[in-house]
Formats: sequence, structure tokens, C-alpha cells
Amino acid sequence: MLIVQESSQGHGVLWSNGDSWKEMRRFALINLRNYGMGKKACEDKIIEESHYLTEVIEKFKGEAFDTTKPMNYAVSNIICSMVYGSRFEYDDPEFTSIVDRNNRNIQLAGSPAIQLYNLFPWIGKWISDRKEFHKLADANKKQNLELFSRLKETLNPQMCRGLVDSFLVHKQHLEDSEIYNSHFHNENLVMTVNNLFGAGTDTTSSTLRWTLLLMAKYPTIQDQVREELSRVIGSRQVQVEDRKNLPFTDAVIHETQRLANIVPLSVPHRTSQDVTFQGHFIKKGTTVYPLLTSVLYDETEWERPHTFYPAHFLDKDGNFVKRDAFMAFSAGRRVCIGESLARMELFIFFTTLLQHFRFSPPPGVSEDELDLTPRVGFTLNPSPHKLCAVSCM
Repeated sequence: MLIVQESSQGHGVLWSNGDSWKEMRRFALINLRNYGMGKKACEDKIIEESHYLTEVIEKFKGEAFDTTKPMNYAVSNIICSMVYGSRFEYDDPEFTSIVDRNNRNIQLAGSPAIQLYNLFPWIGKWISDRKEFHKLADANKKQNLELFSRLKETLNPQMCRGLVDSFLVHKQHLEDSEIYNSHFHNENLVMTVNNLFGAGTDTTSSTLRWTLLLMAKYPTIQDQVREELSRVIGSRQVQVEDRKNLPFTDAVIHETQRLANIVPLSVPHRTSQDVTFQGHFIKKGTTVYPLLTSVLYDETEWERPHTFYPAHFLDKDGNFVKRDAFMAFSAGRRVCIGESLARMELFIFFTTLLQHFRFSPPPGVSEDELDLTPRVGFTLNPSPHKLCAVSCM
């Protein structure tokens, strides 16, 4: 995508290639794991954040509210704690402005005007969406550099707080060894953090918003989830290890991911060798967009591909079943590096919310009237809507 290439300049993880991509991906993956991804420490952070989110939703006292910002801020705080070493309050203007600008840019990246610009760059000067995209991206870059500067002032190499600290320490080690041509430079730090921040917020928060919208639209399924949670967990805090005993709940989360189809085009890949695919010759080095929609909605793989049907992930005895055609996190060498984190977040946030609240359409709106048409962007978010969350505890 031209618009993103202009912004990233080949730096970071998502839109880079070659040695820089290998180094940044390896560094990001190692450090996300070091700071808890897939471990108990991360689970505890998500549980803690789910309680903050619950408090925010309780303040609406059952009245209709837009789920966008509470979900975005809660999910974003998990990646913030791993990247910066701390979470933020939901009313912290520095935090909310970064999250809000990032989400606006994800929407702009998929707008018809930007798609047109990607195909015909010479029309760029007439595309207002392009100007807004770069203005927001530059503002986030500036704000991140200010954050990095503050972290650098209080940096303790023996006690790194997050990925940014680790990057700065590694960069300093290289410079002390008089190695100045490495991939550990400010541009790669800014874009890697931006990639993690964006990918680690939008996709997971969008999926959570879809789950709540689907629960409000299909109250019978919501009741089944809440019954299973009540029977197996009761009122105690859900833990990741409970997943194996909550097959229906797990099936609902997977089916939401399948049907919501958050990143239909995945991210661009490049062929590593000449290949013939379904009779078509594709030359080495060709950019390829894997259409995840084609497998997530494949009529030969799914009984009801265009319907919300959790039984896709259940056998006849109600046990959870993995499906090969479930490829929500893409595949190959560029598979989502935060898959284990996202799976943990989806499970804990969703179950905690369903333990505490029953979700329903706003007054005057029926279940049938809740719109499942996605809002077009680089990712597929739900269309603007409000829900009511009635406390059950």
C-alpha cells in the first residue's frame, strides 16, 4: 500500500522487508515474550485491565453507550504495558490522542479515496484523506519521540520496563561498540512501536466489539455463554486455563473472529520463488495479498459460512473442535506475532464482561435492527452503534 509505504519508509515490522524486517520482527517477538506475552504475568495484566474496563462500563448504569473507546483503551493498555512499561488512565489526553489518531488512520487507510490514490499516485494532491493520514501519522510519531525521550531520561539498563527500554539499551550497546550501521535506529523504533500499538489495539478491540454486538443481536447465544460461565466458573475470576472447560464460549469467540473477518486482505506478502498457483504463473518477488475472506467464508469448509453459527467449532457432543480453515491470524512467516496475546485478551475480556453484564440493543432498537454491516477501513470494524450493558453482579 503506497500510503503506508510513504509513512513507514520501509521501517518497522508490518511494512518492511529483508534484513531490517527479520531483525525487527525477531526483536519484537523476543521482547513481547520477555514482557509477558503468553505467560502468567500477561494474564494478570489483562485480568487487572478487565476490572478497569468493567468499572468504566458500570458508570453508564445500563444506559446506551458507544463501545469503541472503552474497548480501544482497555486493549491498548495491554500493549502499552509491554512496550512502554506502564498502562494509562482512560482519560489521559496523551494516551487517548495516540489511540484515537491511530484508529482514525486505520479507517482512512481503507477509504475509497486512499485506495484510489494507491492505484493512481498522481492524484495525491487532490486527496484530502491522504493529507489527514500523514498529519495524524506525523503527530503520533512526534508524540512517541517525546515519550521515548522521557523513558531515556529514566532508563536503567539493569531494569528495563518494556520493549522501548530494551531497544534503547541494545542501540547504546551497539554504539558503544562503534557499530553505527545497524537496524537499531530511531526510525525503526518509532515504526515498530507504531506497528505494535496499531496492530495490538485495533484488531483485538474490533473483535471484542463484534462479540458484544453479536451477543446483543443473538440473546439466546448470549444466554448460553452466560449459563456456561455461571455453571463452570461461578462468580470467581476466569483464568486462561479455564478455556478448556468452556467449549461453547470458546466456540463463540472463534466464530466471531471467523465471521467478522477483521483483516480480509491480511498484509502483503512477497513470493520468495517462482510459483504456479491454480494455473497462474507468479514471478519471484511479486507482491501478493492473501485474501483471508476466501478461506474464512469458504462454502466447502463451513456449513453456514455467512451466518453466525458457533456450532462450526463444536462436535456433536459439544466439545470444542479446531478447524484448519480458521486462519484469522494469517499464516506463513508473516503470521501475526501477537496471536497468543490476542487470544488471551479476547478470552479474558469477553468472559469477564459476560460475567458482569448482559448486553442488549438500545431502547427503541430491536435485535433484528442491529446492523452487522462492517465499517470499511483497512480493518473491518462494526458500523457505529450503541449497546446497553445491564450489571448482573
